[in-house]
Amino acid sequence: MPFLSQSQRRAGRELGSASAVADSKQTLLCTRLSGVLLVGLALNSLFGWSWVDPIAALVIAAVTVKEGRAAWRGDACCPHPLAPTSESAMAN
Repeated sequence: MPFLSQSQRRAGRELGSASAVADSKQTLLCTRLSGVLLVGLALNSLFGWSWVDPIAALVIAAVTVKEGRAAWRGDACCPHPLAPTSESAMAN
């Protein structure tokens, strides 16, 4: 998945597609969250550390809240288009 994310980002930049670049960031975020889950499950399974599962869940929840707040504020979104200038408004 990290390789897919990198390829998506490269293609999005070459094509000038902000949505493809944003999708590559989402893919990378999903990869990282899956990694946290996998580490938590592996440590619990291999060593019987049942306390790792709730910690992994709290890490996932914290990242989710952070990303949700950024999306709510519009930080993760594409930049707003420029306001029309007086010259472009007169041309229409």
